[in-house]
Amino acid sequence: MCGIVGYVGPRQSQAILLAGLSRLEYRGYDSAGIAVIDVDGDLGMRKRAGKLGVLRDDLALAPLPDGTTGIGHTRWATHGGPTDANAHPHLADDDKLAVIHNGIIENFSEIKAELVAQGYTFRSETDTEVAAVLLGREYQTHGDDLVAAFRAVVQRLDGAFTLLAMHEDQPGLVVGARRNSPLVIGLGEGENFLASDVAAFVEHTRHALAIGQDEIVAITPEGVSVTDFAGNPVEVEPFEVLWDAAAADKGGWPSFMAKEVSEEPEAVANTLRGRIRDGQIVIPELDGLDELFASINRVIVIACGTAAYAGMVGKYALEQWTRVPVDVELAHEFRYRDPVIGPDTLVVSISQSGETMDTLMAVKYARDRGARTLSICNTQGATIPRESDAIVYTHAGPEVAVASTKAFLAQITALYLLALHVARVRGSLSADEARLQVLELEAIPAKISRILELEQSRIEQLAYWMADTRSVLFLGRHVGYPIALEGALKLKEISYIHAEGFAAGELKHGPIALIEPGQPVFVIVPSPRESALLHSKVVSNIQEIRARGARVIAVAEEGDVAVLPFADEVLRIPLADPLFEPLLAVVPLHIFAMGLATAKGLDVDQPRNLAKSVTVE
Repeated sequence: MCGIVGYVGPRQSQAILLAGLSRLEYRGYDSAGIAVIDVDGDLGMRKRAGKLGVLRDDLALAPLPDGTTGIGHTRWATHGGPTDANAHPHLADDDKLAVIHNGIIENFSEIKAELVAQGYTFRSETDTEVAAVLLGREYQTHGDDLVAAFRAVVQRLDGAFTLLAMHEDQPGLVVGARRNSPLVIGLGEGENFLASDVAAFVEHTRHALAIGQDEIVAITPEGVSVTDFAGNPVEVEPFEVLWDAAAADKGGWPSFMAKEVSEEPEAVANTLRGRIRDGQIVIPELDGLDELFASINRVIVIACGTAAYAGMVGKYALEQWTRVPVDVELAHEFRYRDPVIGPDTLVVSISQSGETMDTLMAVKYARDRGARTLSICNTQGATIPRESDAIVYTHAGPEVAVASTKAFLAQITALYLLALHVARVRGSLSADEARLQVLELEAIPAKISRILELEQSRIEQLAYWMADTRSVLFLGRHVGYPIALEGALKLKEISYIHAEGFAAGELKHGPIALIEPGQPVFVIVPSPRESALLHSKVVSNIQEIRARGARVIAVAEEGDVAVLPFADEVLRIPLADPLFEPLLAVVPLHIFAMGLATAKGLDVDQPRNLAKSVTVE
C-alpha cells in the first residue's frame, strides 16, 4: 500500500521526492514524510500525518536544506495510528540514519524487546522504527558500512517488507531491500532512483530494473549494485516502461476514474494488439508452452476483489472453449484449505499491480506443490509475474484511481485471449468457430466507445437523480452474475452505500426479502437472440421484484423490447455474442458508480480506507 521513493544524483532531491510521492498517492496512505542529506552532509527530516498537501505546506513554511540524496514515503497505518510520530521516515543512530518501510515485520516485538534490554529507546509505535534502531546498532558494529549493516538486519526480519535507508556519513548512497513487497530501480544519467512503483520516476527515466525476492540494492549517482541477502551478486532483469508520465496525469479530466473509464476501449484494444494474426490468437509470451496447455486437466483462477470477478467471467469462456474444468477462488482463502493440486493443474493468477500479497502467497503455494502457474498482470517488473511460469500482460496503461475500471476489462480480455490460445493448442474449438470468436473480440473496443458516446451523459444524470439512494441491488445470470457483483463492488468502494450483487436464480432463495417499494435494482439482461431461455427467466425475475415495488434499471442490448414493460430505466448496450456481453454490460455500471459518488461530493479516486495495491496480508 505505502509509497516509497529514493533518489541519488545531481538534482535537489526534495522536489523529486515530493513529485514521486504525488504519483504514488493512488496507493492509499494516511501520512507522508521525506528525509534529505544536505550539502553539508547533515540529515534533515520532515513528516506529517494527513495527505501529502499537509507535508507540502509544512515544507513551504520551513524548507529542508538543499540536498541531492533523499528518501520519501507515504504510509498506510498498520502498527500504530496515523500520527506524526508514527509517520516515516524513522531515525536512529543519533538521528544520522533514516529508514522507510513498506510491509509488516512480523517478529518486531521480540527484536524490540532485545533492543530495549540493551538500553535503546523508541519514539513511535511502529515496527519500522524497530528496524531502524536495529540498523543503527548494526551500522556501528559493521564498521560504518551501511550495506553490510543492512544485510545483517534483513536476515533478522520475518514478514513482508521493502526497506530503504540512508546515513549522513555516506551521502550519495541509498540502500534498499525487498521481501514479498515491491521495489524497482530507475536508471538515469548520473542519477538513479528506487521506488515501489515506476510511476514515481517515469517522468525522469523509462529505463528500469526489477529487484528479485530477498535482494539488496545499493544506488549511487554512478551506478547500481544488487546482491542477495547473503551478499552474492545477482543479475537483474531490465525492462522499458511502455508509457510516459503523461499517461499517469488526469489530462484535463475531473478525476482519474473518469479518464480511465474513457480509456476502456483503448485498454481492450491495446491488450488485443499484436496478438491476433490472420484471424488467430498468437500470444508470443506463451511460445513453447503448448505441451503444458495440452497436458492440463484443471485450471484454478486465483484473485481478489475486482480481479476475482474478471476470473469468474473468464471461467465461462475457458470452460466453453477449452473443455477444461475451471475453478475460481479468492487468493486469500486458497492456500489455507489444503487444495488438491499437482502438475496437471494450471493456476492462473490475476492482479493489476502484480504485487497483491494474498495472490502472491497463493502463487508461491501452488508452485511449491507442483502446479504450473500463469499470471495476468498490468505492471511490468512486478513480483507475481516473476514468480510465475508464464505471463500474459494486459496493456491497460497506468490505472491510478483505486476502483479498477479499465484494468478489469483488460483482464477479461486477457482471459479470453488465453482461452482461445489454449483451445487452439488442445483442438477443442474448430478453426471456423475460433475465427468467429476472434471477430467478436476485435469488435468490442468500438462497441464500448459507442456506449460511452451514446449513454454516458444519461447514466450520469440518472446517478445524479439517485444521489440520496442508500441501497442498490444488482442481479445477473450466467456471465451477468459476476458483472452484478462488480457493479455492487464499485458502489461500495466509492459511494459508501450498501450494495449487493446476486445470481438472479438465488432471488427466491432469500434475497427477495430485501425488496421493498422504491428499492433500486440493476438487472443485467441476457440477449434474447442468443440466450432466449436465460432471457425469459431474467424477465420473470424482473416481474417478481417489480410486483414488490422495486425500481428496475435494466442493462439490456439494443432492440430488446421485452424488458420495456417491466423496467423503469433501460441502459442500452450494442449487440454481442453472450460470452462477450460482460465487456459491454459493465461499462454503464462503472459510469453509474462514478456518477453517484460525484453527485455525493466524494473523492472517486481515493475512497476512504482503501488502497490501490494491497501489499500486506
